Amino acid sequence: MSMKFLRRWSRILHRDVGYFFIGTTLIYALSGIALNHINDWNPNYSVELKSFTTDIPLQKNPEVEQNIKQLLEEVAPKSAYKKHYYPQDDILKIFLKGGSTIFVNTETGQGQIEFLKKRLVFYEVNYLHYNPHKWWMWFSDFFAGALILLAITSFFMVKGKKGMWGRGGIYTAIGFIIPLLFLWYLLQ
Repeated sequence: MSMKFLRRWSRILHRDVGYFFIGTTLIYALSGIALNHINDWNPNYSVELKSFTTDIPLQKNPEVEQNIKQLLEEVAPKSAYKKHYYPQDDILKIFLKGGSTIFVNTETGQGQIEFLKKRLVFYEVNYLHYNPHKWWMWFSDFFAGALILLAITSFFMVKGKKGMWGRGGIYTAIGFIIPLLFLWYLLQ
């Protein structure tokens, strides 16, 4: 196999596979950035807190579920009740459909609602990043293989001092050295 043939097919494969996976690359890049900063923000949801005070009795009793629904009409009318429990004797935690929660001190009536709202784009791309379904896992594996193909074909695309035996080789070496240095440093 001649280098001219290898270079020609490397360019064709690199171009066409690259075009095919532009969308998938952007999905993984966006979610990767979001997940890298998970300690700084919630990449899936924006959180809004709202405090309130109520005089509706919410202590443990047989009618508490009816009282919770009455509370929801007052403080979160668009929210739907899911379930509740008492993490402490005087604290009631109410779960709402969609992931929002309410904490109420049953002695003082003071409470707080944590409204969760899905972040546009980030919620969806993070969902895909977690491999939600077997068919997506296979597509992701195919994408990973395509990235390997893109890396290998890049070796043969450019010749001369800008190719693998020149500047391209130096960049490739640096691209290997940086992660290895991080591994060496972090695993000390």
